Amino acid sequence: MSEVVQGFDPRTGLPLGEPLPATTPEEVDRVCRALDGLAHAWATTSRESRARTLEAVADRLDDHTDELAALADGETALGLPRLAGEVARTTGQLRLFAEVLRDGGYLGSVVEPADPGAAPPRPDLRRSKRPTGLVAVFAASNFPFAFSVAGGDTASALAAGCPVVVKAHEAHPRTSARTAELVAEALADCGAPAVFALVHGFDAGVALVRHAAVTGVGFTGSTRGGLALAAECARRPEPVPFFGELGSVNPVVVLPGAARARAEAVATGWAGSLTLGVGQFCTNPGLLFVPDDADLLAALGEAVSATSGAPMLTARIHAAHRDAVVALAARPEVTLLAESTAGEGPWAGRPAAFRVDADDFEAASDYFFEERFGPVGIVVTGATPERAAGWIARGPGQLTCGVHLDETDPDDLAAASRLLDTAARRAGRVVVNGWPTGVAVNRAQQHGGPFPATTGPAHTSVGAAAIDRWLVPVAYQDCPPALLPPELR
Repeated sequence: MSEVVQGFDPRTGLPLGEPLPATTPEEVDRVCRALDGLAHAWATTSRESRARTLEAVADRLDDHTDELAALADGETALGLPRLAGEVARTTGQLRLFAEVLRDGGYLGSVVEPADPGAAPPRPDLRRSKRPTGLVAVFAASNFPFAFSVAGGDTASALAAGCPVVVKAHEAHPRTSARTAELVAEALADCGAPAVFALVHGFDAGVALVRHAAVTGVGFTGSTRGGLALAAECARRPEPVPFFGELGSVNPVVVLPGAARARAEAVATGWAGSLTLGVGQFCTNPGLLFVPDDADLLAALGEAVSATSGAPMLTARIHAAHRDAVVALAARPEVTLLAESTAGEGPWAGRPAAFRVDADDFEAASDYFFEERFGPVGIVVTGATPERAAGWIARGPGQLTCGVHLDETDPDDLAAASRLLDTAARRAGRVVVNGWPTGVAVNRAQQHGGPFPATTGPAHTSVGAAAIDRWLVPVAYQDCPPALLPPELR
């Protein structure tokens, strides 16, 4: 019997809709060959035409927001308001890359005219960037639009001039299929080459990474899954870059002045960020370093207790979250600070916060720095700024690192200056007096970080600079103007 991909309703745990057939390795080969054959045509399409195509895709998705949100809500239980907003974020990303194309600065074009009188004589050199070729994108479970079929990886790769094959996530197969239909329709209506395709199933994902035509891979997901795909990329006869977003606990340090001045605001902000989307965000602040402050601890407990749980995305994600919480609670040095209600359904996640003192954290910091995907956080008490900075410096790489301070407190300002330097070396985004969930999509964003947050800390998967992953520089020496790329003539 051939493999199928079945969607489920997280609110009931029951199958939802008819299963979709998985893509066979032979079909993956045909798809990759077809798109690779169109790579040159898409790469040489004008930037303005590519920009208009991205805008047409955005318009098509916007026109079907209600339909898409309803499909995704059935498969993810993330709620219609959140999902409609995520469609808007997705189309905003597409339009951002249309702006990037029209600006042209992403190409980094440089012209150095010839100088025959130099010693030695200098040739005419002109440098720009070109698309790498066919790109494979692995959709994420927790963002059925913004990090999935038409999400940031796809938008940036298409903008760069690369054809794209997306491997759909099994958590939302019907949503993925419908989104792919709309993307394909928009491309056809623009007269653009058919440089986009969707595949389903585990075997299809492996075949995709191994295909000789693929020149790069984008991935958002678990550390275990990402490392397996990274190994596949590395063992190919011709290895290709793997841009994976893997795991992050996004530590936050609360300085003493902030604890005294605004304990309640810090507590409610942390609890809201920790439990947003049932804690299923890559930027979830799972580790909070705080001073010994009774008022802050009490406020943290009250804030977490006031939250509520909800169904998690899949049975596997829920089971992993449950097992991680059970293991954490079983440790003798860990105490429960607060917990809330789980909500309804077999996959519901219960928000919880645990407490450990600084000395016990120090003795097992590697364990406490592990990501626990879901609405669970660890509060480290008695964490001086100096000790917190040391733990962050020695800990794993992060997507974000946060600091809360009282800007009128000289001691907080001095400690924050040292902490921010450490944070900037261990995270791609440093957040001051705020929370990491809610990633702005613009030209200044850096959504990346040292391993294991990502496999490519020099790159971002969100924002205008995401296009850089799918480009390679080329220098033309003494090339006749008529043969140069348009931007170098």
